[in-house]
Amino acid sequence: MSSAYESSPHYTANDYQHWEGDWELWEGIAIAMSPSPFGRHQSLVSRIARSLGNAIEDNDCNAETLVELDWIVSDDTVVRPDVMVVCGDPPEGHLETAPAVAVEVLSESTRKNDLGYKRRLYHQHGIAAYLIVDPNDKTVVLDRRQEDGGYQTEDVSGAVAFRVCDDCEIKISVETLFR
Repeated sequence: MSSAYESSPHYTANDYQHWEGDWELWEGIAIAMSPSPFGRHQSLVSRIARSLGNAIEDNDCNAETLVELDWIVSDDTVVRPDVMVVCGDPPEGHLETAPAVAVEVLSESTRKNDLGYKRRLYHQHGIAAYLIVDPNDKTVVLDRRQEDGGYQTEDVSGAVAFRVCDDCEIKISVETLFR
């Protein structure tokens, strides 16, 4: 472990809630989230949220799609997935339980984090589906939680279907995302 890491402050979710700007908190370490995402990234986030929301409504699922809401994972970890699906009603404040689905749209500044730390974090907390969307390659990868708790990674083309909230299967079109 580097001496810089050993001497850096260990922040909490309470500290985080008083900061200005865009941040995430990873095991007590402040991670800057600026500058804000570019238009192409946000357009794709909007299409994903709309597609998931429509699929949830079409299948009468008891779930909600949320965009860029903080998920307080623990006292020292707060992340903000691009899109989440939560079971039941949306929280009054920040999310404090694991979402059913997390979606990250890769960008040059977040690619390593989304494919590394966040992927491990989402798996560790049992998220049923983690969608990784690459706008450059126009690809979608799905990490689907298996019954044994492990994950199966699938390269998705055409459409992707997965279960949310234990009782509802939704399907979204990959082509629609990249139109």
